[in-house]
Amino acid sequence: MSRTPSSPRDPIAEARRQWVSHGWVDAAAGMTAVTSIMRAQQILLARVDEALKPFSLTFARYELLTLLSFTRDGRMPLSSAASRLQVHPTSVTNTVDRLEAAGLVAREPHPGDRRATLVALTRAGRDLAAQATAALNDAVFAAPGLTADDVEDLVAIVARLRRSAGDVVSDS
Repeated sequence: MSRTPSSPRDPIAEARRQWVSHGWVDAAAGMTAVTSIMRAQQILLARVDEALKPFSLTFARYELLTLLSFTRDGRMPLSSAASRLQVHPTSVTNTVDRLEAAGLVAREPHPGDRRATLVALTRAGRDLAAQATAALNDAVFAAPGLTADDVEDLVAIVARLRRSAGDVVSDS
């Protein structure tokens, strides 16, 4: 007699069941939430990576190019970029190194502060950012896999989490 394969189990639901059975009832819901968010991040990052692959961009590089494209003249101090992207200055420096090697940004002296350096978007960087944005809008952002109401609810819930961690979060 052959055995019918069982239906796939949700590993996160199974982990929750195990948490409860081991007596960690008070932590089970939180573990489930954290694990679910981390899995969702993996899913979304894979989609983003796939959309950016044709442009040879990582999401970090894309974010910096796009941030620069939103400025009036396509440039800003490295320290401002780190602050706005909420990353360590060393991460921005490494990202700028790679984008500069690809001809997508250039470093410039700050006109008013000899200690600071500006990162400036090149024409090629601006064009690539626009193309990558169109691809991400089409493949990921316009259809994230949730209803519009779910997206709004999720953004509000995650904003509360961010706010509790000290992030500056808009109420709009």
